[in-house]
Amino acid sequence: MNNIIDDLKFQYKIGGIANKMIYWNVGAFLVSIIFFYQFKLGFFAYPDWLAVSSEPSAVLTKPWTLLSYAFLHYGFMHLFFNMMVLNFASRLFLTFFTQKQYIGVYLLSAIFAGLCFVLSFYILHKSSSMVGASAAIMALLVATTTYQPLMNIRLLLIGNVKLWHITAVLLILDLLQIQIDNTGGHIAHLSGAFFGYIYIKLLQSGTDLSRIVSSFIEFFVSLFNKKKSTPFKRVHVNPKKPTIRKESKIVAKDKTQQQIDEILDKISKSGYDSLTAEEKEFLFKAGK
Repeated sequence: MNNIIDDLKFQYKIGGIANKMIYWNVGAFLVSIIFFYQFKLGFFAYPDWLAVSSEPSAVLTKPWTLLSYAFLHYGFMHLFFNMMVLNFASRLFLTFFTQKQYIGVYLLSAIFAGLCFVLSFYILHKSSSMVGASAAIMALLVATTTYQPLMNIRLLLIGNVKLWHITAVLLILDLLQIQIDNTGGHIAHLSGAFFGYIYIKLLQSGTDLSRIVSSFIEFFVSLFNKKKSTPFKRVHVNPKKPTIRKESKIVAKDKTQQQIDEILDKISKSGYDSLTAEEKEFLFKAGK
């Protein structure tokens, strides 16, 4: 068991943003089972502070639900299918774009699709709530398709097809089922797809919407990583005392010895009688 956990940790650490996004979705699903799954009734009951509500007032008071809903799912099959398509769309998207752009498209498309869901249900006079990563996944897929529609994709049992063929099939299925079942979900899918298309068109004209998310994340991180300013400390410095230059005893001693040496050298050359009276007196005092 420990080996499996260690392997998962290692895969998360070395994996890119696509792997991490799948981990975050799966992790949120596992946590939601503990807190929100009704085992007796057999379904999830997400509170209105996690699932995005179709009521505008609920979104205004809980705006974070426009993001939190995009990491939650109603069941295992819902999660499994979304993660399969997310893995597929992520690999394609990251072939051409950066990880920062990936995060930007995922989060911004989730917000955009959530707002479209709220607006459409308000117009239709319907009330419901929604969770799921499908809108963000469709945004990634359509963004890549818009940028590289003729990219060849090899499908099992089918062979090579163009990327736009796969995307077109998924969009047509959403359009056909929009009035049959899960109306809010299909509206979100189409909204996410529309955002992916607009994102690429703006990017090609020089506007990268993902910079909005990057700037916000950098600002948010800087608030927590901001170093605390060092408090001002008053340092007391003792005033320097005027220095009194005193002749060193060692220096004085050296001078005396030097003079004695000079007198002794004179004696050795010319004799004692060659000394002056002052030199004789100095030598006498030094001898004491």
